Formats: sequence, structure tokens, C-alpha cells
Amino acid sequence: MPAYGDCRTAEIDATPQACFDALTAYERLPEWQGAVCAARVLERDEQGRGIVVEYEIDARVKRVRYRLRQVYDEPRRLGSEYLGGDFRDFAGEWRFEPLAGGRTRAELDLRIDPGRFVPGPVRAVIADAVMRRALSDLKRHVERPGAARAARGA
Repeated sequence: MPAYGDCRTAEIDATPQACFDALTAYERLPEWQGAVCAARVLERDEQGRGIVVEYEIDARVKRVRYRLRQVYDEPRRLGSEYLGGDFRDFAGEWRFEPLAGGRTRAELDLRIDPGRFVPGPVRAVIADAVMRRALSDLKRHVERPGAARAARGA
């Protein structure tokens, strides 16, 4: 089964750094990312950032687990390399472009190879759970009052 993917964008009323900080506070993702049931940091780098992270996602039709190696280009890009789990392959990248007025153009580019035939309607549900919800949840989270302080742990 070939990989399938999508790239979606959203304009967010927060800085690229605020978006980046929210997405890299891995243990807190289940609090605001609707599809994320659990996120566990398995390895950290010398700066204390999560390097290997295990995720459990509710894709509506089933729960899926996978491990990613995080690749940082702070605050412009958060990439990932698939290390294993319920897919044959999984690659994703968040990109943040600053806009006027402290806004951000956030882009999520994702490619999934489930390793087996997945009917079109199921692919659509997974894409919705992982992509649209991820972008809308990020937007809602970082735009709420006091979000910048909360992301920094203040």
C-alpha cells in the first residue's frame, strides 16, 4: 500500500515560538490535543528537549501508537523521523512562518504508510483526526488568554 499524505495550514494569533513551545511540551499534549491520548518522552538531549517521543493517538477507528525522533529547528520547524509503531512509515513536519502582528502561518505536512490496505473513508477519518484536529487544537490552545505564559511553564 503506498503512503498517503496531506499538507494543511492555519493562521494563528500567536508567535512561531509560542506554537513551537506548545508542541514540544510533550507531556502536556493530551491536555489540549484532542487526538493525543498519551505522549511520553523516552530520551532527552543535553538541553532537556524530548528527542524520542512515544505517542498514542485516538484515530477514531482505533488507537495507534508510534515513536518519533524529533528534529528541531527552533522556532521555525519541528520535524520527525519514524522509529516504529503501528505504521510501516510515518513522517511529519510542523513549519511556522512569522506574519505581521505577531501572527503565525502554521503548516502541518504529514505522510503515513499504514503498511496495509486502508479504505478511503478510514484514511479520511485518520487524516481528519491527525491533521485538521491537530491544527485547530493548536490554534485554540495558543490563542487562549495566558497561553504564552502557560507554554513557558510560568
